[in-house]
Amino acid sequence: MEVKMKQTEITPEKLAGYFDHTQLRAYATKADFEKLCGEAREYGFAMVAINPAPVALCRKLLENTNIHVGAAVGFPLGQNTVAAKVFETEDAIKNGAHEIDYVVNLTQLKEKNYAYVEEEMRAIVELCRREKVISKVIFENCYLTREEKLALCKIAKEVRPDFIKTSTGFGTGGATFEDVELMKNAVGEVVKIKAAGGIRSLETALRMIELGVSRIGSTASVGIVEELKAKAQ
Repeated sequence: MEVKMKQTEITPEKLAGYFDHTQLRAYATKADFEKLCGEAREYGFAMVAINPAPVALCRKLLENTNIHVGAAVGFPLGQNTVAAKVFETEDAIKNGAHEIDYVVNLTQLKEKNYAYVEEEMRAIVELCRREKVISKVIFENCYLTREEKLALCKIAKEVRPDFIKTSTGFGTGGATFEDVELMKNAVGEVVKIKAAGGIRSLETALRMIELGVSRIGSTASVGIVEELKAKAQ
């Protein structure tokens, strides 16, 4: 059984290990990715979360480290065909991605076409499994009803991606404590949870960890870890 980390037990180093340090802006430059990877090296973040195009660059920048490069697939809308998402996943892995975060087709989910949603999830998750790459399924909870969130959790419990994830960070809302609790209760220990979207404070990050998340996606990773360091002094 997973043991939830208490706030008093978290060191800055342990906290940093939860973060997928994120740079997904359309206008990001090479200098931005160099900064992102430099910060990941300095703080020991779990992963850098980026769009597929700069995967090879970031893989090169993070050579000789244990920090993963993660590619966002079907991002941010999820409105690609299954074949397109599979190709995007294959291409990202070929270029050096260690992890894939893909966005569910919400149109098919809302139409209750659960067979399509499951087929899509299986195609991407099984590809990642074959390639020994971590898979994460992005729900985009701000657009979903409780029923739809639970339907996705049920499918994920069958397909078994490595993670299910709250949000892209590009929707109308991000991670909430209520959604994390709902997802955790639905999948238990079978699938891990990643909280992402709007997590900008130490208080929020620590509460997410208490609720059982295993990863946190954030652009504010550095500031959050520095906030904990300041408290420890």
